[in-house]
Amino acid sequence: MGLYFAEGPIAGCVDEEACNFNLDAVIDDESCLYLDVCGDCGGDGTPGCIDDYACNFDAEATCDDGSCDYSCCPGPGCCHTGTAWDSDLQQYIVANPSDSNFDGCVQLNDLLDLLSAYGDCGAEESPWQCGDPLEYQGYDYETVQIGEQCWFAENLRSESYDNGDAIPANLSDSEWSTTNSGAVAVFGEDAGCENFSPDIEACDPAQSLEEYGRLYNWYAVDDARGLCPSGWHVPTDAEWMTMEMALGMSEAEANDTGWRGTDQGTQMKTDYGWYQGSNGTNSSGFSGLPGGLRSTNGSFDYAGYLGYWWSSSPNGSNAWDRFLYYADEDVNRSSGNRRVGFSVRCVRDAE
Repeated sequence: MGLYFAEGPIAGCVDEEACNFNLDAVIDDESCLYLDVCGDCGGDGTPGCIDDYACNFDAEATCDDGSCDYSCCPGPGCCHTGTAWDSDLQQYIVANPSDSNFDGCVQLNDLLDLLSAYGDCGAEESPWQCGDPLEYQGYDYETVQIGEQCWFAENLRSESYDNGDAIPANLSDSEWSTTNSGAVAVFGEDAGCENFSPDIEACDPAQSLEEYGRLYNWYAVDDARGLCPSGWHVPTDAEWMTMEMALGMSEAEANDTGWRGTDQGTQMKTDYGWYQGSNGTNSSGFSGLPGGLRSTNGSFDYAGYLGYWWSSSPNGSNAWDRFLYYADEDVNRSSGNRRVGFSVRCVRDAE
């Protein structure tokens, strides 16, 4: 099988350093675009601190330049949802002890958490720890500690948001390419994939779901109903950087765009499943697989060659992502179109 051209040589951007690099193109049509200082493909965003938790939050900034200052925290203005500042203790406290999921209000989910734990003395003796499997919406996920963070060691497979609402699925190519709402797909579900590694059977949806999980557009990532289980979330761009630095990437490299670092990609790739045996060591435990993507036109591409993962951080009209390539040892930080379908990982909320 392998890559092939259905209608003759393809024209496009052939510069791998460009943000619109076309892996299939063999003729340069001078369409290459490059990331600006904000990482916006062909744009000119405004850098600044975009974390509204920081002391110097800039509401007009469109991308984070690493300047966020947290020197005013902890303090009364730095409390997360469900917590309050105790001036006597000089620390955060849970605003309401009955708010078991710390979402700022006491409701049915808190009662269900209490009832599910009632009489479960064994759970008190052996609490869940990072590295233990986690069951979510009918699937068991391996977890891994990387630095100070706890990550899913598998791609998300959920068909529903955390509240149980179904995520629109089985969209046609035209529906996928025009929707501004959350959507999910399985690689090869419409047998419309051509560009994938000959080492896999990626056009078998059952096999690709088991191996790679589902592909989500960024509108699903950004939906307030949440993709990850309670206590977990889709990592921000900054949290991806934290993980990369835990694997040895410098802070300057982490804040850069394009290919960065040294062998962090090798540490994150699985030791199987990559094109031409270009596997990683998986020394990080991240277990990154080349799950490919669903492009903005609805086609499925690059399984076996590339693995893409969303962050929850917007970047202008796009959103930050990460991807690994079979022929590279480092990690690419780029800005993807919100309609593209990428894999999703969950990271545990900070305690």
